[in-house]
Amino acid sequence: MLVIVTLLRILNPKQGLCNGTRLLITGLHENFISAKIVSECNRGGVVFLPRIELAPSDVNLPFILKRRQFPLIPAYAMTINKSQRQTFDQVGIYFDKPVFSHGQLYVALPRSGNPNNVKFTQRHLNEKYFTRNVVYQEVSE
Repeated sequence: MLVIVTLLRILNPKQGLCNGTRLLITGLHENFISAKIVSECNRGGVVFLPRIELAPSDVNLPFILKRRQFPLIPAYAMTINKSQRQTFDQVGIYFDKPVFSHGQLYVALPRSGNPNNVKFTQRHLNEKYFTRNVVYQEVSE
């Protein structure tokens, strides 16, 4: 099973295991997952991910809720902000509405080294659709 996932917690920054690190699952075991790092930092490194204990931050529950799980999510899609500082062979950008913050389009476009490998799509395929790159002059100067 070869699945690319995104790490959701900071586990070991020196080893490259930070929030947003992309990993290729190489083995599933009862208490850990073995994976290879595919993000830029420590690319190719083999890591072992334990299940970790998670508890909600809402302290108003009438009971104590704790669960043990792997801090991973499938990485078939990610937000523009999560993609920052990462490089991909192929990039698809889905606009269901225009970009909304300073420089967001600028962050999304160069994720692939080849502009021919960047594709755009939108929700309303039969309509002409434009997006505006939001740039605030006071931030740019």
